[in-house]
Amino acid sequence: MPSTTPTEPGAGGRKLSKPMLGLAVGGSLGLLDGLSGFFEPSLATVMGSVITFSLLKGLLAGIATGYVSQRVHSMLVGILAGVAIAAALSLLVILHAGMALFWDILLPGMLLGAIVGFATQRFGRPAESGITAK
Repeated sequence: MPSTTPTEPGAGGRKLSKPMLGLAVGGSLGLLDGLSGFFEPSLATVMGSVITFSLLKGLLAGIATGYVSQRVHSMLVGILAGVAIAAALSLLVILHAGMALFWDILLPGMLLGAIVGFATQRFGRPAESGITAK
């Protein structure tokens, strides 16, 4: 029986694809971002929408960053793409919430994007090529 190394598929060290990892990390961080709204008493009446929008922003930023990370193989480009995607989604939320919360929404969103970009490049499974050698 041949021994398996950690890089072989059957070694038990299965990795998620980059979009799925982005979805998981982005969703988790988006939920934490939304739940952090409980520290701001003025948001008490709108906490449902704060949590919902933060979660959706994290999920969308995560999966989009994962797809970009699947196409490019540069840590810097992956992180910058995550920051840009999350910033664009944060701006959509800011348009809905109002400019008074600009930095309160934009900075955590950009941090989420940077973390997702790093995680997808570092820990995601590389894309499999459609061409197989026989």
